[in-house]
Amino acid sequence: MRFSLFVFFIFLFVSARAQTDSLNRSDSVVIRADFALERKDSILITDSVIAGKSDTVKILVPQLVYIRFDTALYNTHPFYKFDDPIRFIVSTKRWEGKELFFYIMLGLLIFFAIIKNTFNRYLNDLSKLFFRTSIKHRQVKEQLMQAPMPSLLLNILFVLTGALFINLVLQHYKLGTRYDFWQLLLLCALALTAIYLVKFITLKICGWLFRLRHATDAYIFIVFTTNKIIGIALLPLLVLLAFTKGSFNEVVLTLSLVVVGALFLYRFFLSYVSIHKEVKIQLFHFLLYLCAFEIIPLLLINKLLFHFLS
Repeated sequence: MRFSLFVFFIFLFVSARAQTDSLNRSDSVVIRADFALERKDSILITDSVIAGKSDTVKILVPQLVYIRFDTALYNTHPFYKFDDPIRFIVSTKRWEGKELFFYIMLGLLIFFAIIKNTFNRYLNDLSKLFFRTSIKHRQVKEQLMQAPMPSLLLNILFVLTGALFINLVLQHYKLGTRYDFWQLLLLCALALTAIYLVKFITLKICGWLFRLRHATDAYIFIVFTTNKIIGIALLPLLVLLAFTKGSFNEVVLTLSLVVVGALFLYRFFLSYVSIHKEVKIQLFHFLLYLCAFEIIPLLLINKLLFHFLS
């Protein structure tokens, strides 16, 4: 009987422990179920983030992605540690100077220096003949006509300086702004070359047709001699015109226009004196020629230039 009661109590105790363990397991299952629900909720939140409905993740992501190395370094550095640092964003400054004009003017001055050092006698004879400082005009003229190389180089110098002068004048009056500097300079150089090439061919044809070769050759010589003097005279004026501003730039521009205009007027005077020796021409006829072949084409070119560049 005692043994039977002992076995019964042991069996009851074991069954009670087994029932308690089963309850604990069910609780663990419930906890896992809750954890599963939490994971499901987290999955739903992730889906909502993908759909763009969560604001919390949008705030946290830039803090993780756009953190800078220097910020992380200074925040954790044992010696250089800053509280609430402020970063100032500095925009890159682009310097726009006049280095282009400097190198162009340097190249023109070196080119003229080479011509002067190589053909110094030609330049002296050219100035004597143009300004009438020598009595032997015919001899000096023959010496100049026998030197084609310095004549060609000085004509190239006139085209370059004249094109740069016209370019600076157009930029001063805000014309041709849709073209860059090199395009406008090339157009001016081509225009000057075309104008004087057409003038040279036309005068040669007229001299051959009317049997006035000596008169036309004398006029052509004076025209291109004046161009050479203009090319030399524009060099210091271009330096001042390119590197000055304000009222002084206006004075230099006016002075350069006056110098060029005075040289052209002096060319017309020399042309009349030279042609009058070859052909008995009246002053009125010469003025008609100037208006028909010099002034009116220049006004037409000026009008087309303003229409094309405005």
